[in-house]
Amino acid sequence: MAEVGSHDYDYVEAGTVDVKDLPPLDAATSKIMKDEFTTGFGLTIFYFILIFSIPVMNWFAPAFAFKKIWGGMTVTWFVTTVIMMAMAFIIAYVHTALYEKRLKKYDLANR
Repeated sequence: MAEVGSHDYDYVEAGTVDVKDLPPLDAATSKIMKDEFTTGFGLTIFYFILIFSIPVMNWFAPAFAFKKIWGGMTVTWFVTTVIMMAMAFIIAYVHTALYEKRLKKYDLANR
């Protein structure tokens, strides 16, 4: 009877691939990747603006930022937790929706 945790596996070395040896991307994939980078970069900038607005609000509008609201939570904590989580979901949705739209567009173009 074999002991628990003792397994005999036949591992095969996978090796490595040099990027220079890869073939270039086809035109549709290249266009999709460039569009994805543009979308991701724009959404990243938007999210960073939102994130960095919190310390700006704390510094320049402390009376508003530290005002107690719902359940004793300050405006800053509300924005940081609830609003930013909603923004993360919205950003993910936008990115996914645009990606799926691109896939359909290029799939139709290649038929």
